[in-house]
Amino acid sequence: MTDQTSTPEELPLEAPEDPPAAEASPSEPEAPADEAPAAPLPPLVLREPLTAVIDTDDALARYCAQVSIGDGPVALDAERASGYRYSQRAYLVQVRRQGAGSGLIDPIAFDDLSDLDEAIGDAEWILHAATQDLMCLAEIGLHPRTLFDTELAGRLLNLPRVGLASLVEHYLGLSLAKEHSAADWSTRPLPEPWLEYAALDVEVLVELRDMVEADLEAAGKLEWARQDFDALLSFTGPAAREEPWRRTSGIHQARGRRQLGIVRALWQRRDAIAEQRDVTPGRIMPDTSILEIAKAAPTDASTLRQLKAMRGRGPRRFLQDWLDAVEEGLAVPEDELPSTSQNRGGLPPPRAWSEKHPEAAARLAPARDAIARIAEQHDLPAENLVTPSIVRQLAWEPPQVVDVDTVSAELAAAGARPWQIGLVATELTQALRTA
Repeated sequence: MTDQTSTPEELPLEAPEDPPAAEASPSEPEAPADEAPAAPLPPLVLREPLTAVIDTDDALARYCAQVSIGDGPVALDAERASGYRYSQRAYLVQVRRQGAGSGLIDPIAFDDLSDLDEAIGDAEWILHAATQDLMCLAEIGLHPRTLFDTELAGRLLNLPRVGLASLVEHYLGLSLAKEHSAADWSTRPLPEPWLEYAALDVEVLVELRDMVEADLEAAGKLEWARQDFDALLSFTGPAAREEPWRRTSGIHQARGRRQLGIVRALWQRRDAIAEQRDVTPGRIMPDTSILEIAKAAPTDASTLRQLKAMRGRGPRRFLQDWLDAVEEGLAVPEDELPSTSQNRGGLPPPRAWSEKHPEAAARLAPARDAIARIAEQHDLPAENLVTPSIVRQLAWEPPQVVDVDTVSAELAAAGARPWQIGLVATELTQALRTA
């Protein structure tokens, strides 16, 4: 689980718009001066010796045979090289099942892992933060029939921290180091400490799943979780953005449509280079450099070289590409330049609603209040009750007839599950009516 990106709000999983990093935690009050610091937790360790990476047909066949006769659900995880490679392919797959033990599989050594998929069959998958791994696992022939997501379960339980290490600490009283989470997993051969780290990510997922499920049942949220897990089975990746370049960090600094046009041209040129070289775009040139070049709009190599963005050999290797992109951005006709008002979902930011669409702003405030109130009543994060983008879209453009049936239909069409619709439809309807 090495992906460092946030879960987009368009996913079936009702995740925060900008979810915290996996192990982020709220600040804790300092212990009194006369109170001894808590003893460190014992580390989670492997129960069996680390096995060799499976990278031959014979070794894969042997492990698949063990998995097929194993018992119970199957814990899975995948490691990528998100900060190093353009692609999101899996460079290591970890599997664990009772009776089969743990297997570390190098997917690069095989055309696909369909034999493993057949060996798993209808057994339940256990994943932590499933949306991070489902796509790269599907690319190599692995498709769950049913699954349990321990991270999503932790969110539904409203636990303060839902990273894997935090859940291991909370439920098992053990510490789980995450020092290799951002490693370049395309490295070959993989160092043994990395392999041990990877194996630990599935070591106790089965036990963790059972304990989390018991808490869901005690809280009356098990059926909610099952509906959310079922929705993940149809997950096909984040919704494609029509204008992905608008995610450029600091894009709000661009002034006017012309600078946005240059940002777009630079982003697209960088993305093409990164894809060709299978390197993450930020390693070709960071977003801050795109913004600096767009604002300066240099039209000759000498001026471009003087910019701070061109320090270092990396960006300078593609100097002509950046000049061509600037020229392209400057040449775009005025009526084809990008709009300055678009953002996620095509709606302006809520802070601008009172000026652009005051009726929508009047609907949004009580709708948000209703969601927050219901979430607190049921001990849920508000973003897991209803995705914020759905609430914004309803406030911006409600159905022509605002009643429980039409609001429920809009929620369902946007991907809300029955349990969510049952909790919010009535009060959300009232909020939209009274504004």
